[in-house]
Amino acid sequence: MFPPRRSLAALAAVLLVPAAAWAASEAPAIDLLPVLLALILMLIGARLGGSLAESMNQPAVLGELAAGIVIGNLGLLGIHDLSGLADLAPIQVLAQIGVILLLFVVGLESSVGQMMKVGASSLLVATLGVVTPMVLGLWVSRAFFPARPTLAHWFVGATLCATSVGITARVLADLKRTTSVEGQIILGAAVIDDVMGLIVLAVVSGLVAAADRGDAFNPAVVLVILARAALFLIGALVLGRWVVPPLFRLAARLPGDRMLLPLALAFCFALAWLAGRAGLAPIVGAFTAGLVLEERHVAGLVERDRSRRTVPALLEPLQAFLVPLFFVLMGMRVDLRSFGSPAILGFAALLTLAAVIGKQACSLGVLERGRDRIAVGLGMIPRGEVGLIVAAIGATLTIHGQRVIDETVLSAVVVMVAVTTLLTPPLLAWRLRAAGAR
Repeated sequence: MFPPRRSLAALAAVLLVPAAAWAASEAPAIDLLPVLLALILMLIGARLGGSLAESMNQPAVLGELAAGIVIGNLGLLGIHDLSGLADLAPIQVLAQIGVILLLFVVGLESSVGQMMKVGASSLLVATLGVVTPMVLGLWVSRAFFPARPTLAHWFVGATLCATSVGITARVLADLKRTTSVEGQIILGAAVIDDVMGLIVLAVVSGLVAAADRGDAFNPAVVLVILARAALFLIGALVLGRWVVPPLFRLAARLPGDRMLLPLALAFCFALAWLAGRAGLAPIVGAFTAGLVLEERHVAGLVERDRSRRTVPALLEPLQAFLVPLFFVLMGMRVDLRSFGSPAILGFAALLTLAAVIGKQACSLGVLERGRDRIAVGLGMIPRGEVGLIVAAIGATLTIHGQRVIDETVLSAVVVMVAVTTLLTPPLLAWRLRAAGAR
């Protein structure tokens, strides 16, 4: 015979009240109010800044960065109560999850087949677009900060590698030149050099970690990291082709609704975790997860889901919440006082110049005759989320207690991203229209 409800309630009180008291005494108290305040300011700032940028035909990311710069520098106006918001651990965690989601979606919108079909021109354009700006960025960093470790200079160069494919794709789509030969070369090369940029990030991050441990530089370490990155990417892609389809087919037979989103997120986070365990950046795993997961793999779950929406469509609300937090947080870390120094302004200017010239070298990689090489070079100029992500990771790494990317370099990188992003749409549109008129 079951005990009466009062007895159960008394038993629950006896068991749960001491447990709650123990948890309250052992677990550190988290002040939720500053986190809520930070979310309010960052979300409203991101939306207002993004809307303003879009009203001027510019990417929303510029407005989000600008909003973060304003929030992070309110102390210059005498408002000091908000100065510690960028250092709140929950905000940083949410921003990092936003980055993982962003790279997951970028991977979903790409495909291995697409990268294989773009041809020799795209591969050569991408290679030149990674190597040249990285070397130029290293020279600029070394010229301004000769006392810093060599690996710190390489990390600055790594922030110049990747191209923001979204910005160029928008311009090509607006001008209806996406299917042109130049458009295909640009888009293919942008996808490839994003992958190369992530591998460069993995190599440089691994070398920094080894240097921080006090290990002497060993060329074999580079080969090990490259091999690890290649094995992870190839292994995830190959195994994914065998494991993912039956896994999601099995999931489609389970009872219940709305299973696609949690399973897709779990898959993304699993590969991000595995990448981290392999010594790579978690965003490499997230990008790989997006490459592996294809629409045909989840068709059964989409059909049985009430909303009938694909994975990118299901992720849109989460992206709208989390991704802008990352860009606003990056802006909040920009200290405008650092630009009071002519030397710092000079560093930002030369870093931006290296970013522009470095991508112009891409035009030498166009093998097809009669094609507009200048248009290809202009299309590869814009940096964006990947450059900011590399800088953000560098800001978390240290070599013997010294941050690889400090506030000065981070501010210059944000300026470089903003300028290259602003320059590309009008210049590329002008060049493509001029080429079309000929």
